[in-house]
Amino acid sequence: MINFDRFPNGAGKCVTMSYDDGKVTDRRLVEIFNKYGIKGTFHINAGYLNNDKLMRIADSEVAELYRGHEISAHGYTHRSLGIVPREMQLNEVWKDRLALEKLAGYPVRGMSYPNGIYDDTTVSVLKACGIEYCRVVETTGDFKLPEDFMRWKGTCHHNMDLIGTGKKFLEMPLKNRPHLMYVWGHSLEFEKDDTWGMIEEFCDMMSGRDDIWYATNIEIVDYINAIKQLRFSADCSVMYNPTALKLCFSYDSQPMYIEAGQTLKF
Repeated sequence: MINFDRFPNGAGKCVTMSYDDGKVTDRRLVEIFNKYGIKGTFHINAGYLNNDKLMRIADSEVAELYRGHEISAHGYTHRSLGIVPREMQLNEVWKDRLALEKLAGYPVRGMSYPNGIYDDTTVSVLKACGIEYCRVVETTGDFKLPEDFMRWKGTCHHNMDLIGTGKKFLEMPLKNRPHLMYVWGHSLEFEKDDTWGMIEEFCDMMSGRDDIWYATNIEIVDYINAIKQLRFSADCSVMYNPTALKLCFSYDSQPMYIEAGQTLKF
């Protein structure tokens, strides 16, 4: 039997981190992530870069600071999108993409909703601007894959019993589906709440495990979308991978791989 219950390298679990605003405290958070091999996605308001009063990082440090992680949009000036005209929403998203891409050096394809405020028009605006996923503020408390990438609910905010949730995640057995732990927040909260020790404890607990894939938000989107593009014969005895990614799945409960462009026969 074929099951799509594996991430790259045969891992049955995935951890991803998602942090907003581009505050100067991202420097310390990125240092912790890098120390433990954790990957993060950082949603940035390009219009507030270089603003010392708002404790924002400088545009000159964006590319190097977030190297190995993902730079993502968060609205040019953090305007709540769901309560303003469509034209203003387009301007906020498009300007943010343009500015961030000049700094990042690659296409910016993700976002988180500023203040968590959006509507159906916002979703259509994001798609028109080339945004492929967007995180909301609601959380699920579970470890399931998202049903809708444009309304992506995380597992928990880091203030929601992060250590306890992490232990539960590690203890979960692999049963017919992959498990994703998605943590979000704002790095400034660690400074205000004096909880730097908590996030470092979490990263230490999660690090260095063969059963976990450490990924950015967009890497997860790309991988899941690639899995959905696999093509099968009517009796599922032949599998073809039309994508550019090497994909992993289970066959009779054992991990198997299919290379980009490869055809497998069972």
